Amino acid sequence: MELKGFSTKVIHTGYARKDAHNALHLPIYSNAAFDFETAEEMADAFQGRRPDHTYSRVSNPTVENFEKRVRSITGALGVTALGSGMAAISNTFFTLTQAGDNIVTSKHLFGNSLSFLTSTLKAFGVETKLVDLTNFEEVKAAIDENTVALFFETITNPQLEIVDIAVLSKIAHEHGVAVIADSTLTPPNTFNAPAFGVDIEVISSTKIISGGATSTGGLIIDYGRFDWSRNAKLNDFARRFGPFAFNAKLRKEIQRNLGACLSPFHAYLQSLGLETLDLRFNKAANNSLLLAEYLQTESKIKQVNYPGLKNSPFYDLGRKQFGENPGAIITFDFRSRAESFRFLNNLQIINRATNIYDNRSLAIHPASTIFGDFTPETRESINVSDTLIRLSVGIEDIDDLINDIHQAIERIE
Repeated sequence: MELKGFSTKVIHTGYARKDAHNALHLPIYSNAAFDFETAEEMADAFQGRRPDHTYSRVSNPTVENFEKRVRSITGALGVTALGSGMAAISNTFFTLTQAGDNIVTSKHLFGNSLSFLTSTLKAFGVETKLVDLTNFEEVKAAIDENTVALFFETITNPQLEIVDIAVLSKIAHEHGVAVIADSTLTPPNTFNAPAFGVDIEVISSTKIISGGATSTGGLIIDYGRFDWSRNAKLNDFARRFGPFAFNAKLRKEIQRNLGACLSPFHAYLQSLGLETLDLRFNKAANNSLLLAEYLQTESKIKQVNYPGLKNSPFYDLGRKQFGENPGAIITFDFRSRAESFRFLNNLQIINRATNIYDNRSLAIHPASTIFGDFTPETRESINVSDTLIRLSVGIEDIDDLINDIHQAIERIE
């Protein structure tokens, strides 16, 4: 029987091999190495002639089961689970790029993503071009013969900007450039990446997938649609592996050599998180819209930004690409940094913490934390103001969240 529903696929995707005790949840294989009956079997496994696990840094049954579940709900050709969202980003670009290449992206990126591209990867001879991705002519002008990827966040963090993914994908593909999307804020139950031309997705599974910030993890999702012969670094792999070229390079070299593997315990937790992702995300997104509408009534708040609001410049595009639930992040500004800090200090239910898409609602002042190492000029250029609050909305009861925000605002002196 064909499984069609998102949650049904997650829950009922079978194991790669039958469990010895018919456990409904695949056990945690918390071990490093695996035994073989013969030296010949061991040699075949190490050289890829048998689909056996050899060493948990390379592959592991519990991690494999998590990857298989993600493949089931996305229809991807290959899924690689890693130790964090940043591991997913770094492994992706180390797979794709070499000295002399360049990446076209936006300055509206999560702080560590921006730092990785403009500092870490730069040291390896890879250039990052920062452009306005809402200006298609600027994007076209930035792409040249050395461009290997167009990279963006489906909803930027914390600017909450949404780009027209289908148009950007068309531009990139016309120039033989792969489209890489960080879709952490729009998980697979709400965003159909290949339908908009995305070739590779990277996701911080630490967020909504983990089931409430239980563990860190990252995913690289390869849809196998890009012609990797157009990428100089992967050209030889394309001749040997066809559409599997990216996945082969990633799994056979980059992931193994960098060693950013996902632990079996975290894979187990995130497999459980997948089972309730749809329920939790929809509740958080519904809460977000109600909270955003409420925040607009508070006179001490200068502005409220949420793509689900009808007055958002990204409302129509958000609905087109992500349906009725364009994320569960709200940002809003007070009149001063001091008022922003007082608001945070007055919160009683909402936690003062980093991370997003926990079951709990989390509030943070990005300029002094996530972007604290950036100069004031840089923060201004990337639209991270000193008065901005980012609120990751959880699954608490909406009345309690509204009451907590209201009392926190009322007590600002």
